[in-house]
Amino acid sequence: MPKSRRRKSDDSAVQEQRGDREPGTSGRWVVPTMLTLLILGLVWIVTYYLLREYIPFMETLGGWNLVIGMGLITGGFVVATQWE
Repeated sequence: MPKSRRRKSDDSAVQEQRGDREPGTSGRWVVPTMLTLLILGLVWIVTYYLLREYIPFMETLGGWNLVIGMGLITGGFVVATQWE
């Protein structure tokens, strides 16, 4: 039985039609956003533990400060999945 011919496709033309960026590149916003969220989450938690007596709203939030800090860090990890 004869083998079927494979069509040759131009990957760059298909990529241009879809508007995709080149493989292996990520947006310029990914790394700064990721680092900002990770560092901000860490600073929030450290500030809570060291200065909670001096910052009135942190004392009021109590344990929710950990949720906020870990939420920022989690957001940093979510953004990190976009990095190629």
